[in-house]
Order: sequence, then C-alpha cells, then structure tokens
Amino acid sequence: MGFGVRIPFVDHLGFELRLFDGGFSELGYAPKPEHLNSFEVTHGGALMTLLDVTMAVAARSVQKDMGVVTIEMKTSFMQAARGPLTGKGRLMHRTATMAFVEATAFDEAGRACAHSTGTFKYVRRLPIGPKGANALNVISTD
Repeated sequence: MGFGVRIPFVDHLGFELRLFDGGFSELGYAPKPEHLNSFEVTHGGALMTLLDVTMAVAARSVQKDMGVVTIEMKTSFMQAARGPLTGKGRLMHRTATMAFVEATAFDEAGRACAHSTGTFKYVRRLPIGPKGANALNVISTD
C-alpha cells in the first residue's frame, strides 16, 4: 500500500502506511537512533511529523486524487514515546475545501504518547513536473 505520492521526508523517516480508507488512517513508525532526542526517546519533531502525516492521510482517504496542506496543528505530548510507534488518524468533519482531523500516536503497549488535532486544506494536484515531483497548485514553504 502506498501514500499515492512520493514524500521524501516520509521516506527518510520510514513511515509504513497500514490504513488509508474511509476517513481513517494508520501508520507504523520505527524511530532510528538519529530520530531520538538527548533523552533517547523519539524527538518531538519526528513525533509531530508522524501525527501530521497521519492526519493528512486520514483527510485524503475520502478523496485520494486530492492533496492536502496543513493549515494549523495542535499537539499535546502525554508521555515519552519509546520504541515502535503507531499513528491512528480520523477525519472528524469535512467541507468542500477543508478537513478537520485528529490523530494519536501510541507506543508498542498501546499507550497514547501524543495527540494532535489539525485543519487541512484540500488542493488539486498538477501534472507531474520535470523532476518527477508531484506539484500542488499552491505555494508552500514546507
């Protein structure tokens, strides 16, 4: 199962797509040593990326030909994230142009480590560009 587009940063982190359907998503993530912080737990930035991508996938799961861009995201960290992680996302509400989504990252024992809510804007994808990258019809600083 694939994300439908190539996302180099997601490839670098090694996320595994497990569910991408009907407003729900699930991603697996086995953090590498370079993804840890000085306490030897998953860095908050890597954890937020897992949650961001998990929410984006849930938003796209109801219309896979569209892209999404993050408009805003709030994250609460509940406990240190150790070992393999699972991100589970859910599309809570959708309009013609916006998606309101939530996601939780769980550790191997099923304990919630972090939770996010986010707002995403649906954008049409343009044809593949000269470098093989999928372009969006928006300007992004991501």
